[in-house]
Amino acid sequence: MELRHLRYFVALAERLNFTAAAAQVHVTQPTLSHQIKQLENELDMALFERTERRVSLTAAGMLFLPRVIEALKTLDSGTALLKASATLSGHLRIATSQTFNLAIVPRTVLLFRQQHENVRVTIEELTLADMTRALRADEIDLAIAYQPTDAHDMVFEPLCDEELVLFLPADHALARRKRVRMIELHGRDMVMLSTRYKTRQIIDDALISAGTIPNVIIESGTIPSLLNLVRQTGAPTILSRYALTPDSPLKTVPLESPRPTRTTGLIYSNDRARSPLETAFGALLRKVAVSYIAT
Repeated sequence: MELRHLRYFVALAERLNFTAAAAQVHVTQPTLSHQIKQLENELDMALFERTERRVSLTAAGMLFLPRVIEALKTLDSGTALLKASATLSGHLRIATSQTFNLAIVPRTVLLFRQQHENVRVTIEELTLADMTRALRADEIDLAIAYQPTDAHDMVFEPLCDEELVLFLPADHALARRKRVRMIELHGRDMVMLSTRYKTRQIIDDALISAGTIPNVIIESGTIPSLLNLVRQTGAPTILSRYALTPDSPLKTVPLESPRPTRTTGLIYSNDRARSPLETAFGALLRKVAVSYIAT
């Protein structure tokens, strides 16, 4: 069965006249008749009743017609979307977590701009609460963060699971360990993200479940500041493993009992249709994120 068979079928079903239907799809009447016969042979049932004076749909044809119309509409809208995505233009507004904005988002934006040079991109680092507020207010188009727990008007599409690990100086007593149990952080000096961040809440939940209370000496709201504090104070911190840059002198050690993780994904407002810009960027971001996970 080929696409033209379906288009010819719909034309004849709408016109119920071979001459008029053939003119509509720009073929000769014998060609149309032959193509319809091919379709019926493939389905092994008649779709039309033919007499000398009239053409009408059979019961099978009546059942088949609405499904074919629906399929052709879906295909045509998809084709139009692909054509539109090849010449995208406009303004794409993105909010992202700090970790993803270190490498994955900038890499994605660079590749995206190479493919769509007429698109202007704005990137903001926001807390999860501010992201959902901005999506509701139509101040951003999409967000890259962790799944909201109390935002039922949002659509969350998972990208990857991020492991949260211990960041510490190379000469720290725990730096050569293959793994560190959460309970071993009890009473230790640590620097941490501010409590207004969802990541800090995930870390605190893991610490509480292990019965661990570290001595948090400094809190900061930015990853670069935290990493600098680790270097300056010698106190460890806990962040996504993606926060480690290739030139960093710091070491990372996985945590266990429990092993803290978070699921990062794309967040969209459920109140409006997704634009071709958002769809194209989301697909590219997924590809870039997978490549980082593999390394």
